Amino acid sequence: MLLGYSTNSIGDMDPFDAVPILADLGYRSLAVTLDRHTIDPFAKDLPARVARWRRHLAAAGMACVVETGARHLLDPTIKHEPTLVSADPAARDRRVEFSRRAIDIAVDLGAGCVSLWSGIVRDAAVEQIAWNRLTDGLATIVEHAGRVGIVVAFEPEPGMLVDTLARAERLFDRLGRPEPLRLTVDTGHMECMGEWPYAGHLRPWHGRLANVHVDDMRACRHEHLPLGQGDVDLSAAIAALAAAGYQGGLHVELPRQSHAWLATARQSAAALEKKVSATKSGQSG
Repeated sequence: MLLGYSTNSIGDMDPFDAVPILADLGYRSLAVTLDRHTIDPFAKDLPARVARWRRHLAAAGMACVVETGARHLLDPTIKHEPTLVSADPAARDRRVEFSRRAIDIAVDLGAGCVSLWSGIVRDAAVEQIAWNRLTDGLATIVEHAGRVGIVVAFEPEPGMLVDTLARAERLFDRLGRPEPLRLTVDTGHMECMGEWPYAGHLRPWHGRLANVHVDDMRACRHEHLPLGQGDVDLSAAIAALAAAGYQGGLHVELPRQSHAWLATARQSAAALEKKVSATKSGQSG
């Protein structure tokens, strides 16, 4: 597994300029959240921006994944809207189009996957209608991903329609388990939603993990905390990921610590390197 960091956790500095600093700290993967200050998918000079990032990441020896969770890229007034479960069909279409753009950017970046989630159901839609909205939009996205050879990594998110691994499994079943569709798992989300033990919950996903977010969290409280400040057993989580066959980036996602991103990156790298090394030693022994 690779030490990874997320651009949504970098503040007071252009994430582009932070890449070599992260590389010097031992990070080898970057989760790039598409946004105005990273790669704006709606920019007129998009190809040039993508090419610049691709060269920069390659020079730093870093892999990458593409994240689609920018807070106000599509709507400056409502966080994360619109989504795949928004009431307005035109709004849902905007999210689908954004996701298609993200997939095309991932192709040009050489990214390992595009990560996304369902969204919050904000109207009075019954669950079946909400599920239909989600599966209709996601099916279109996954079909496009399959055509261009990109993995779509779906993330269960507390408070959203799909908030647990069990509901993600239901979603995958509804879609017929298409080959391009995999999972993004967040260590804090598993703790928040009571998905213990980690190994038991991740075992059914063996070979289907495409992306990992790393953060600490307390049970039943969706608040991303620095590693070691919550209830997540990081050693157990990394061991469970290894047992599930995951070999990609462990992307530190701590946006609320973005004001102290460099100190957070240093502390997180030290904690992760120690746990990953211990897991490797245990496996080899």
